[in-house]
Amino acid sequence: MPGFALMPTGNQSGRTAVFPVSDYDLDGTLESGQAFRWEVRGDASEGVIGDQWVRLKMTTAGIHAEAAAPQHDWHWLEEFLQIKVNIADVLQTFPDDEPMRCAVASCRGLRLLRQQPWECLASFILSSTKQIVQIREIVRLLTERFGRRVIAPSQSGPTHAFPSAERIAACSETELRACKMGFRAPYLLKTAQMIVSDVVNLEDIRSLPLSEARERLLLFPGVGRKIADCVLLFGYGFPKAFPVDVWIMRALRELYFPQKRKVTPQRILEFSERHFGPYGGYAQQYLFHYMRTKHISNNRDKAARSAQ
Repeated sequence: MPGFALMPTGNQSGRTAVFPVSDYDLDGTLESGQAFRWEVRGDASEGVIGDQWVRLKMTTAGIHAEAAAPQHDWHWLEEFLQIKVNIADVLQTFPDDEPMRCAVASCRGLRLLRQQPWECLASFILSSTKQIVQIREIVRLLTERFGRRVIAPSQSGPTHAFPSAERIAACSETELRACKMGFRAPYLLKTAQMIVSDVVNLEDIRSLPLSEARERLLLFPGVGRKIADCVLLFGYGFPKAFPVDVWIMRALRELYFPQKRKVTPQRILEFSERHFGPYGGYAQQYLFHYMRTKHISNNRDKAARSAQ
């Protein structure tokens, strides 16, 4: 979606730039379960996008970016952060109901990232039945052992690029299991081999209709509807893709079907496709983050009360 044509300011051809933004929650976006390679260090977040190490910090002037090497073009960062998306236009497409209003109010400024499809696909294959902290550990081990070292300041956060499909395809299952990924190891290995053999071309998926793109991703082992929709949303930018995991299932049941004890997953899936509009994927992320942070907050409140 076209939005603000905001240009970075500052030392744009050097190592730093500032991106003026409106209504952008950088910390919430990086920590909302979309990506797993960002480390908070002091008042900033450090990560690797492609082969670029970058440090991001929210300031009154906008998003301050510091790269490890001089930059002549910051398009890679603008694309990843989706800076030019006009979030106000997206929010206007959300259904005008109480749960959605609460989610938007609670998660103001939340954005979707645009990740590289292979890294996104591999990361979500590794996410199956794992909590975010565990996923980050698996991804960290994988990148440190098989990813190419990138230029980064000393004592920085992540310093390796995500390993290519070619590199993973050349691994043994034992090597991958050593990264604590368990039963996901053969799934990741076979997926990488399918990509290298061009059984499925990840670039071709960009031009397909949503349903066909999903079917293509479902060919990979370990990829079900939820993981496919995560990749379509966060890797390819299909705005209507609506991943349904445990958190979203709980959110939809509690927020939209509170009086009905038995609501089938199929009915919830059909409801999600019909109710949330052309940018349903954005709505999903707001509901996911709202439910997750609300649940964590409620647990903390209960723990505090029990300790009194």
